[in-house]
Amino acid sequence: MPLRQLVLPFLCALLLHAPMLHAQSAPVSEMLQAQTDPVAGMLRQWLEGIDPDTDLNIGSCRLQSSPILPELYKRRAYTPVWTRPESVAELIAAIRESYAEGLNPQEYHLAWILNMLEGNRSGIASDPSMSASLDMLLTDAFIQLAGHTTCGREDPATHQPLWERERTLGGDDPVDFFEKGLASPSIARTIDSWKVRHPYYERLKQALAAYRSIRSNGGWQRVPEGKILKPGMSGVEVAALRRRLAAEDPQFRAEADPMRFDRGLHLAVQRFQEQHGLEPDGVAGSETLAELNVPVEYRIDQIRINLERGRWVLSELGDTFVMVDIAGFSAHFRKQGRIVWSGKVVVGQPYRNTPVLRSKVAYLEFNPPWTIPPTIRDEDVLPALVEDPLYLRKNRIMVIDGKGLVIPPETVNWSLYPAEPFPYRLVQNPGAGNPLGRIKIMFPNEHLVYLHDTPDKSLFEQDDRTLSSGCIRVESPFELAALLLDNYAGWSPERLSKAAATGLTWRINLPEPVPILLMYSTVTVDDTGTVFFKKDPYSRDPLMLKGLSLDSEISPAI
Repeated sequence: MPLRQLVLPFLCALLLHAPMLHAQSAPVSEMLQAQTDPVAGMLRQWLEGIDPDTDLNIGSCRLQSSPILPELYKRRAYTPVWTRPESVAELIAAIRESYAEGLNPQEYHLAWILNMLEGNRSGIASDPSMSASLDMLLTDAFIQLAGHTTCGREDPATHQPLWERERTLGGDDPVDFFEKGLASPSIARTIDSWKVRHPYYERLKQALAAYRSIRSNGGWQRVPEGKILKPGMSGVEVAALRRRLAAEDPQFRAEADPMRFDRGLHLAVQRFQEQHGLEPDGVAGSETLAELNVPVEYRIDQIRINLERGRWVLSELGDTFVMVDIAGFSAHFRKQGRIVWSGKVVVGQPYRNTPVLRSKVAYLEFNPPWTIPPTIRDEDVLPALVEDPLYLRKNRIMVIDGKGLVIPPETVNWSLYPAEPFPYRLVQNPGAGNPLGRIKIMFPNEHLVYLHDTPDKSLFEQDDRTLSSGCIRVESPFELAALLLDNYAGWSPERLSKAAATGLTWRINLPEPVPILLMYSTVTVDDTGTVFFKKDPYSRDPLMLKGLSLDSEISPAI
């Protein structure tokens, strides 16, 4: 009969005589074996006919793949999966290696699996129920590792409304995906094929290893706060500042007088400030000291958070794409692995934040009219109409009905909205005052966001550029547009700008769509390996930290 919870001791036996899993339904040989194999009998007793919503537990281990396990074992007539010692060893090695990805090996039952195997070194089956329990633990670990490595441990929709995920496990039938993976002659190669291979992700992994090494060497001590430390000063506070920077900065070298604020220390403070988004004046003031005193454990957490975000969008990206760094207020275009354009951007305000997504740039539009989004319409435009009934005419905003006809604003009973469903579109004509400027760069997405020009160039001089209503304003959009067109029909930045100056609304389709990422990265690593820690303008890191349970990070060294 199905069991809702299987509570078993650690020590067990792993049977070694069942054949490997096949990707399709179980062959006759497996069906015959299942009739005589006591482990298969236990698996059938526990899983046959079980409701997919039933929670399965082995001891204190909750099996996360409960909706998949019953069907997976049913297809193979409940014969054990993990019958080859090599496959078990490869899975254990992969679980240990997940630590380098910023994941927690203990989530994949590592301690339980190791203890159960330790109790069965001779390979003699002593208890079929224990062997069946171990088989299910290993299968559950394999399935969890697949999901976390391929798509991320956290559900992106929890952190980003209207999340559009491109990648799924196994298409319409995830059981097929896992059947094929488990049938592979090399579990190690199968798991390795799931991993993100993007250079940005690899550099984050290297940074994670480096900061864990700093932690294992004792981390760093706090620098006394309250006094501004400047070049030329001496004292114990300067010595503490020197020790703190030396713990993290590989370029920092010891000087003859450790208590003196010399040129080497000045340069080290500047490097630190540049890496933490501070004014690089080389003076350790209150902001710099506060950043210096952030514990190394939190820096490790930040890196792991951003590795998780990378797993959401970086798989199979290629080496040509546009990336918008939301938290860094910047963007760049990487073509064939080389950055060919970069610039400042303005992103959404915290209460109208720019979403994380992945799409492809499809076309450019010149002198675009602006269809006012519902949030801005309800929160900004409709209240403005209460204050000034001529607001729409003054701002050249058209009212368009469901048939596409422009109607006079005076014919609308504005007092009904936004309490009732709004039946019109509000569209601002191109020209002066239109927030989209002269060009927008379009990519399909449900959030209705895009890159665009802006008439207010002064916004790019501000340090905190969370100033838009969700879309991304680009400092030099015509330069980016020309590179996206890749010399198509001779379009240069100058020619594009002249075409926009005509005031006509028209579009150019890209000859080849270009991938674009809107990333929220509070840690980045450049091509030289320099790590940059940024502010969290949307306060998203704490929720990620809670979801990933980073406060209980455990090394795989058992």
